[in-house]
Amino acid sequence: MNEQLTPEERALEVKRLVGQLQAEGRSDLLLKALGVPLLEELRIEAAKGKLSRLLITKDYRFILEDYNRQEVELQPVHKAVYLLFLAHPEGIEFKRLSDYREEITRYYMATAKLMDKEKIIEGVDHLVNPLDNAINEKCSRIKKVFLDMMDEYTASYYIISSHTQRHVAGSSRIWYQRLKVITLPRELVIYEQNYQRRF
Repeated sequence: MNEQLTPEERALEVKRLVGQLQAEGRSDLLLKALGVPLLEELRIEAAKGKLSRLLITKDYRFILEDYNRQEVELQPVHKAVYLLFLAHPEGIEFKRLSDYREEITRYYMATAKLMDKEKIIEGVDHLVNPLDNAINEKCSRIKKVFLDMMDEYTASYYIISSHTQRHVAGSSRIWYQRLKVITLPRELVIYEQNYQRRF
């Protein structure tokens, strides 16, 4: 490709080459050329135009600012789980949730001000117990609420979804970290009056 071309002209040349490969039925070569990390970056870029800012008010209402200020209707326990995962963009393994017991308890107490503290502690015990299905049930409910409000592609950025990370320790040992993450770009998350500083 000519180095004298402008970025816009290079983009048109790439588009032409992509069109040729697609016409030849060689999407496999396109995937190989682009690579999965770039595809994910492009996916996020493509979605940005459709994604709404998520406002978290000081009284813990979740508002989709750019979808006519629709409120995401979640129970306090679901909000607590969601806030935990928002606070950890690197992801959390379900089996390690007990490491976050204090943090999720603080979120739950903040979102369920009228609930008895013992009930909150009991609820957190269920969430962080790796033998209990409570965390999966809460994540399923959160997913359903977002899917009721938007298409599946857009919702995939707002829900708590799986992300497997491959690790290599030494030359022969490979292990996988099965993280759960919210992939919504954090610049789209707005905290009213910096409530986060309280945590």
